[in-house]
Amino acid sequence: MSTETIGTGNEEALVLSEEEIFAAHEGGKLSVSSTVPLNDKRDLSIAYTPGVAQVSRAIHAKPELARTHTWAERLVVVVSDGTAVLGLGNIGPSASLPVMEGKSALFKSFGDLDSIPLVLNTTDVEEIIETLVRLRPSFGAVNLEDISAPRCFELEERLIEALDCPVMHDDQHGTAVVVLAALTNAAKVTKRELSGLKVVVSGAGAAGIAVADLLLTAGVEDVILLDSKGAINSARADIAADPASKKARMAERTNPRGISGGPGEALRGADVFVGVSSSKLDEEHLKLMAEDSIVFALSNPDPEVLPEVAAKYAAVVATGRSDFPNQINNVLAFPGIFRGALDAGARRITPDMKIAAARAIAELAEEDLSAGYIVPSPLDARVAPSKSSPHPNAGSVTAHVWHPDGP
Repeated sequence: MSTETIGTGNEEALVLSEEEIFAAHEGGKLSVSSTVPLNDKRDLSIAYTPGVAQVSRAIHAKPELARTHTWAERLVVVVSDGTAVLGLGNIGPSASLPVMEGKSALFKSFGDLDSIPLVLNTTDVEEIIETLVRLRPSFGAVNLEDISAPRCFELEERLIEALDCPVMHDDQHGTAVVVLAALTNAAKVTKRELSGLKVVVSGAGAAGIAVADLLLTAGVEDVILLDSKGAINSARADIAADPASKKARMAERTNPRGISGGPGEALRGADVFVGVSSSKLDEEHLKLMAEDSIVFALSNPDPEVLPEVAAKYAAVVATGRSDFPNQINNVLAFPGIFRGALDAGARRITPDMKIAAARAIAELAEEDLSAGYIVPSPLDARVAPSKSSPHPNAGSVTAHVWHPDGP
């Protein structure tokens, strides 16, 4: 029996055995249960035939009744093709299913939303779109998960247009929302204004581009994106050669000072580093940043730089791990965002909803705000809706998404 120790921070390390991990996953992590009794003939006659026929006739006559008399409009499908799963890469749909089951379980526990995983044996954007369009009567929202860039950008954009329901790629926007929440409070801790921050985002894939985009939308004016070739700017040959690409579009909005080169050039005088790639951050580069800098090293399980190293130079340090302070975790955002959108009957998840969700998360940490506490724990009961209160004010994020201008 093998074991794995998780955690090298101040909290007690978790020791996980292979036996308990596999035992927990045996048979899957999800099941379906009935919400109505099926104990006698009367129960059967109401839940199934002949009673169910009356409901079906009514929905046929008034399709809008499907919203209230089926589970479809409250059901989130977690969709993946298994091409970018955790840090495992392209492992295919079957191997990705345990992850998608876990995501569905999080929707139930943290958003009180029913959810099912849907892993597809195709990587073709057209086929994925066609599949979900055909299945649309069966669900109310789509959470795209672990789909590789750059296909994920086209897929999300086209699904938003093709489907009349909320669609969100959580690897992009869930990450961006929690980063914005954390950065809002980190700026307060270091006595800075969000708009005046000089931010470097390392990683120009799904998460990095979404983070940069949302920070710009929220008012940050100086954002530099780094990929494996260095700072993204319009003058770079590979960017100029593909003007329709996502990176080229971001080059038009980012890097206002026209910085070229790698992290050494980009981080000189920068206030913030946000890492969402597998690249490592040299300690020498941290020395180039502004005084009282902010470092979010979010790569999992191995951060771009260890917190104890970053803390030598940065005033605020965050990672994506639960065993270090300031965990920036998507579970703070996506259950409440989807719940709020569905509660509001929204067809789309808008930038205003994302910013409202970030504001809600940030506000929950304000009372005890410190360099070691810039976002609440995902287990904070104030974040998510409770099962006993199934409507807008049941959770802070949900309430803000329902009313983006304030609950």
